[in-house]
Amino acid sequence: MTNGIDSYITLVDFFDITKVDVENKIKSVIKDKQIVSILQSGKRLRPMVQQLCFKVCTGGRETPYQYQRSVEGSVAIELAHTASLVHDDIIDGDKTRRGRMAFHIQEGVPKALLIGHRMLSIGFNIALSHGNKIAKLYVDTWDEVLNGELEEVEYNASEEDEENNNGNGFGFSSKSKIFNEYYKIINMKTASLFSSACKAGAIEAEATGEILDVLADYGREIGLAYQLADDLVDLENGEMIDSVIIPLLTRLENKTFSNNSLRIKAIQKKLSKHSQEIKELYLEEIKRHMSRSKKLSKSDVIPPSHFKELLHEAPDYIINRMLKEINVKII
Repeated sequence: MTNGIDSYITLVDFFDITKVDVENKIKSVIKDKQIVSILQSGKRLRPMVQQLCFKVCTGGRETPYQYQRSVEGSVAIELAHTASLVHDDIIDGDKTRRGRMAFHIQEGVPKALLIGHRMLSIGFNIALSHGNKIAKLYVDTWDEVLNGELEEVEYNASEEDEENNNGNGFGFSSKSKIFNEYYKIINMKTASLFSSACKAGAIEAEATGEILDVLADYGREIGLAYQLADDLVDLENGEMIDSVIIPLLTRLENKTFSNNSLRIKAIQKKLSKHSQEIKELYLEEIKRHMSRSKKLSKSDVIPPSHFKELLHEAPDYIINRMLKEINVKII
């Protein structure tokens, strides 16, 4: 795709074309075949929103060189995101990723750790070649993601310790504290990358001032809605994820259990008992963040263009595509 695209392109076509350009750039920039393989099957949502924000700031008037450079910059965010997934799979003990065997299962934990670090290193070199602003954004974003990872590890460890010591099935005394901790983690781990992708797109377009913050906030709201939607899909499909279940169920009720077997049975019982309440709670929160992102897309600091209209459509498209798996659509 060049800068000479149809000014009335649909959002679906824009994202489809952008994804093809990102895939081509990955193959031309990254020489490590193993990393290219790990990157396969990614949705490329972060590069997509990055390029949309880039176009919003240029109005589609950038040169082909500027466009291709921006696409290259979006590869850095995709590398950081995928590295976090490789490391996440190790921490969580997940055996599959994107319909395939997880990399640490294929090649072992030591190699997976090192390949994840290599992805980060390649991403940082790309960011550094795009100037200090992009490089600092990359480092600051990874630091936020890393803090989110550490927060989740400590959160799960403290829950287990308190359960063992106190016989409390969820190990926490404050429901609001637990739910706030859950939000804090997904904000750092997921929303930060969406936020930085949008801000990076603006920086690549040489935008300055308030629009950088508006687009960063826009991306963060999409990221929060996306992770909530992802978690809801997992729950509806019967996956038991502690970082999701504990905040939800302790918000609804609390009970103590004498051992882990009883704890698991109680969780399953509660999930069945509160399934509709949980779904409604999630949908309410998803709608709230989608609404915020759409409001930000209409900000007066964003210049009027067809791309601004696509920016307004993007939250509905991204989130509803995820929720389609459970036959839910937010209007």
